[in-house]
Amino acid sequence: MYAELLDGLFAEWDRVDSPGCALGVVKDGELVYARGYGMSNLEHGVPITPSSIFHIASISKQFTALSIALLHLEGALSLDDDIRRFVPEIPSYGPTITVRHLVHHISGLRDQWDLLALAGWRDDDPITEGDVLEIAARQTALNFPPGERWSYSNTGYTLLAVIVHRASGKTLRQFTDERIFKPLGMSRTHVHDDHTEIVPGRTQAYEVRPGGGLKISIPVFDLGGTTSLFTTVEDLARWSENFFHMRIGGPEANALTLTPAVLNNGEPTDYAFGLRVRTRKDGTRIIEHGGADAGYRAHFLLAPDHHLCVIVLANVPTVLPSVRAEQVLDRLLAREAPSIPAGVNLPAEVLEPLCGVYRNRRTNDALRFGVHEGGLRLEMWGGIPLAAIDTRTFYLPVAPGSRYIFDAEAGLLTVRGDDDTEQRWERAEAYAPDAAALEAFVGTYTSAELGTTWQLLVKDDALTLRRRKFDDAPLAPAWPGAFFADICRLEF
Repeated sequence: MYAELLDGLFAEWDRVDSPGCALGVVKDGELVYARGYGMSNLEHGVPITPSSIFHIASISKQFTALSIALLHLEGALSLDDDIRRFVPEIPSYGPTITVRHLVHHISGLRDQWDLLALAGWRDDDPITEGDVLEIAARQTALNFPPGERWSYSNTGYTLLAVIVHRASGKTLRQFTDERIFKPLGMSRTHVHDDHTEIVPGRTQAYEVRPGGGLKISIPVFDLGGTTSLFTTVEDLARWSENFFHMRIGGPEANALTLTPAVLNNGEPTDYAFGLRVRTRKDGTRIIEHGGADAGYRAHFLLAPDHHLCVIVLANVPTVLPSVRAEQVLDRLLAREAPSIPAGVNLPAEVLEPLCGVYRNRRTNDALRFGVHEGGLRLEMWGGIPLAAIDTRTFYLPVAPGSRYIFDAEAGLLTVRGDDDTEQRWERAEAYAPDAAALEAFVGTYTSAELGTTWQLLVKDDALTLRRRKFDDAPLAPAWPGAFFADICRLEF
């Protein structure tokens, strides 16, 4: 039954010359279907199986948060403790940052991956807990006062791992082994806090090269809390049952970890303890989290009212586990999946008036669009193609429910998410400075917070960023006095 119903969703990767994923379906406490598609290691011809070990990136956060919840309930710490009780290295910014703020991503702390990238760390540079603590401690301000906004911060979860260690006397790996994984029989799961450690049965991850073909893409982190959990679909199936039998933590911990944050102004969020809690448009309650690091992608999707869990762990990004997990759930619930528009091809003369930079005045974020290979593309994060529904409406294939609705005449863009939330963006003033105008920005810029120096120069008539260990990177004009780099936006 399950093979006939589900295998077609993964046929693209069910080959001996492709990486792929492992799927697990848990119904009423039983792992009723588990299957591997594609290869765990292309060099050695090892197939993916349900016992293959994957790095699951941010799905790790729910185990860090549960560890904090257990210590809170036992009195070793309080969720309302100032984090400086355990992490005095973090400066005082005035308003108190609490442990609870870290758990819910409402602390205002700057994200560690952004900081490290700006500081000159490359994707293949090993990163330790100490590295994160050191750069976080150098920051002189928050992005916003604690509790004022929700903003995903990996820094917070790395600090939670530090707090677990200092409050319990055990590393996060030791604590989760003793208190969560061993009691649940998760024998192939651990916090992988040493990237050089040999792990029999682990998968190798891959990414698609820009020019075609695959490359090896494995994270080299020596830290836990925010990422780095190694596990299998079989072990996560065991974990999924804790939401029902509550063997770890009991009803009190279960209720606590499934309670989303509320902002200072009373606005609710959907983020609880390393878990997103939401209701789908069809009324199905969902508990979930995804993960993405290097070539690994993962999604954990629980529908508690149906006692049903879908787990997709992938070693190549193109699997899109969050999309596949939703498709599996729809088929298992015998519900019609939301239709994905077929997409239409539009000529350049229709697409070009939509291109340019759009600003969100409320958040000061910016999006840049261009035409690439005959289609509209979001010219950020390496380039993300959009699919056209009609001459003014587009969606992201990685999020089929999203909508990008352009009003070229008014210079407006409405972005609608899967949850029907909307953001309005305004087209920025066109900006095309010549080489002479760019000379005003040339110079050497130093940041004590990042511990790095950048050089800006004019090269081939473009303002260009020069950093140690990186190739020169031309900057794209955004609006007067602002430019896009590959890792950030520069404003003068």
